[in-house]
Amino acid sequence: MLSPRTATSGLELQSPEEPAKLQTPARGTRKASSGDAPGSHPSEDARPGLGSLRRVFSRTSQQASGQGPEEDRGLFQRSSRFLFRSLRRSRDDGATTDQSQAAAVPGVARGPEVPTRIVDGGSRQSSTGVGSEKLESETEGKSVADLITERQLLAAFEQLRQLETRLVAEKASHTFEQDPTGFARRAMDVCLHYDGLAAEIRAIVRETLGPARVDAAALGELARVVRAEEAAHPAPPADGDFLLTPRRWRQHWEDAVRTSAQERVRAAAAEAPGPEGAAGLARLLAQLGGAVRSDLHKVRREVQPAYSAAGFPAWEAYLRAFHGAVAQRLQELAQDARGCEQLYVLLDWAANVYGSPDFLGTPDLTLSTEPLPPLLAPAVWARLESDYISFLETKIMSCFDSILQLEQSRWAGAEAPDVLQGLYHTPLSIDVHMLVAEHVKAAGAISAELEATTLRICTRALGLFLPRFEKAFLESKAVSEPHLGANINACEELRTSLLARFPGTFEELEKPLVAATCTFQKRLLQGLQDDVQPLFRVLCTKAWLTHDVLQPLMNKVVTFAHHLEHVAPLRAQETLQEVHRYVVREYLAQVLRPRERFRGEERMTSSQKMGLDAQAIGDTFQGLGSEATWLDQAIPCVADILGETYKDDIQRHLETLIGSYPDIRRDHVLAILALRRLGRRRNQRLLQHAQSLLRAAGKAGGSGGSGAAGGHVLFEEIEVPASVDLLITCI
Repeated sequence: MLSPRTATSGLELQSPEEPAKLQTPARGTRKASSGDAPGSHPSEDARPGLGSLRRVFSRTSQQASGQGPEEDRGLFQRSSRFLFRSLRRSRDDGATTDQSQAAAVPGVARGPEVPTRIVDGGSRQSSTGVGSEKLESETEGKSVADLITERQLLAAFEQLRQLETRLVAEKASHTFEQDPTGFARRAMDVCLHYDGLAAEIRAIVRETLGPARVDAAALGELARVVRAEEAAHPAPPADGDFLLTPRRWRQHWEDAVRTSAQERVRAAAAEAPGPEGAAGLARLLAQLGGAVRSDLHKVRREVQPAYSAAGFPAWEAYLRAFHGAVAQRLQELAQDARGCEQLYVLLDWAANVYGSPDFLGTPDLTLSTEPLPPLLAPAVWARLESDYISFLETKIMSCFDSILQLEQSRWAGAEAPDVLQGLYHTPLSIDVHMLVAEHVKAAGAISAELEATTLRICTRALGLFLPRFEKAFLESKAVSEPHLGANINACEELRTSLLARFPGTFEELEKPLVAATCTFQKRLLQGLQDDVQPLFRVLCTKAWLTHDVLQPLMNKVVTFAHHLEHVAPLRAQETLQEVHRYVVREYLAQVLRPRERFRGEERMTSSQKMGLDAQAIGDTFQGLGSEATWLDQAIPCVADILGETYKDDIQRHLETLIGSYPDIRRDHVLAILALRRLGRRRNQRLLQHAQSLLRAAGKAGGSGGSGAAGGHVLFEEIEVPASVDLLITCI
């Protein structure tokens, strides 16, 4: 609390009944009191005018509230306007007075100079001998100015209220018809003291949230004087008398609370985010949140109880004031936010930090969002989200570029993929999962709409990334079974986990992921085919009859299958079955396109050899875990036709072959019959029977694709060129 000023005397008001003068002790003397001798008056030259009094109150208000002279000048000018407007009405009401009488009174004849004399402070004692009335409490012995300085606001208001009531009564009785200047001086004194009280109210509010402890007595005094003024001036008077006009101190108090909150918020977040970008902005917002939290704790625990004792709702006013100040500061920061990170920091702080029920740190204190307006205007929020989405699209595409670059660096470094939990592993899947999950989770923390938008952005970016990744890998020098297996595993992980974690969003990615997986599987098979294809050329030769030329081929198949043990089981089984089908298909292709023709004993030997090879192929793939058991009958059926000694049973073997493999064509039957070298009639009969079986199989299969049973394809992919033997067989 400020100490009382001892250099300013009490205020004295002039009245027609008491011809006295304004008394102000010289600087350095004691204060005037009710015990002073009534006849002791200083000289006229020592009397301060109205301007001096105004300057005294200006200095008092500045010391109490820290306000500059501009605000006091505004208060004085507003009071002056009300004063002279009322003065003109008062003079119009008393216009019956003769002009010559008015001219005979010094100061009245110079009516137009009254404002100048009051503002300049050069007031003089009127020639009518109007005295002064001391503005002091007879019981307290203190002037109104001293009471205001000592923050005895209620006592000061009561004195002012008494003087105001007396002045209004004297005005109503036309006491000042002959001395309007005297009325102006006294009314101006009252107005200036009211303004001084308002300035002191603002000063008390401004000091409340300072480092010092809260002055509960001053706050209670403030609340009581505001309520007393509202009771004294409930509504504007019907006659428009400015003295009885409501002073609206409650509004002044609320304005002061808002100003105090704005100053506190601006002081806590005065710095710019700085070159740190998002980190600097986050630090600034953390400081802002800490300052607001600390101030509101102080309001709740120290300020609110002091006001509540006087029946004043301080918590709601301070809460709204700080909310508005934070909103204003946040919108200023939003205008300067640049980049995805800064925009997200703002959105996240507004939605999850400030908007959290735990923002104030204690369960009994919450920022109720229901009565408060949005922290950010809807248009500002929409703009921030739109800017964030634009930056996010660019950022996510850049992240996928970085993932591709990391993979390319691993390929260039010839780094073998790791084996985790028995499977080939590449960081691709983890990187994509972390990228998607991080941004989706961050967006979901702000709003469900932003989360859905982020999911769509990630889906679109991943769909564009997959073909680029596939093309870059196949063009690199790192193509090998382990890397291909790792990429197959990564695609499978993305397909299964993303669809399970974000159902209804990534369905459109299933086709691109399956397509990429198939591409890697085909490339994996292509490597094996290139490796074993030369080994098929020695089949169905005379050397093949006497040597085990199939074993080297199967050894390579077994070695290849070991890599499949580190591939996702479903994709490994698909690949193994495809290898199984490839081996059987290529074996049959060599049988149907023999480099050498066998007759007699050699044909019987080749039939037996084919049976042994079929058994070896079946056992090998069964040991590797292939579930393509439908392939086991293809080679034995052809071997039985070639080695059957009872020719009538050949038709039965053909029926078994066509029934097991409906994709077989007439050309394949001709090639098989050409190897058997039966007679013309028997060939025609068998061929006609085979054609009827094929037509029946085609009708049974309907229009669904190739007509292969269960979608299995074997003979359809075997090309049989026309030869002389086939032509002879047809003839």
